[in-house]
Amino acid sequence: MIPTETECYGLMDRYGMLANIKDHSIVVADIVRVISQGLVRSGVPVSIEMAVAGALLHDIGKTQTLKTGGDHAALGREICLQHHFDEIADVVGEHVRLKSHSTDGTCSEKEIVYYADKRVLHTSVVSLEERMHDILARYGRNDLGLHQRIRENFRLCEGVEERIFSKLAFGPDELADVIREKMDAAR
Repeated sequence: MIPTETECYGLMDRYGMLANIKDHSIVVADIVRVISQGLVRSGVPVSIEMAVAGALLHDIGKTQTLKTGGDHAALGREICLQHHFDEIADVVGEHVRLKSHSTDGTCSEKEIVYYADKRVLHTSVVSLEERMHDILARYGRNDLGLHQRIRENFRLCEGVEERIFSKLAFGPDELADVIREKMDAAR
């Protein structure tokens, strides 16, 4: 089952999601919605509802793991499974590191959420390069092996970005402006 947006917001409250994490998740969902709608218009068979729900809940386990430690993506996947949201469990569970991805030029909901999360620093849409440097600084712990894995993850994300934007009418450098225009139009 795919949760509705109302159900996603209810789970955010139920699991005590911190306001800053909720705000971040909403911006990620805004990006996911714009990208998914563009892909659908281009004939790519993705579920906008599935992608947006995955984006809203991608950090559902983060507040708890900030307190107790652990892998927030894995916990988020488990939370989704506990609520019978099996369709988005892997989207949530792989938003940090993709375990499987397309190499045939298509894009999945999982890849869209993974990519969108890498474009949002707190609530600002930034480049992959800027986000990578933020993650290195916050989570790298001066561990060269960890830095290498983070850089490899972002190289993978660059490939996902290339596949996504090869099917869209705008480029990655225009994403922040497209999101801003959508928000202004919604007001």
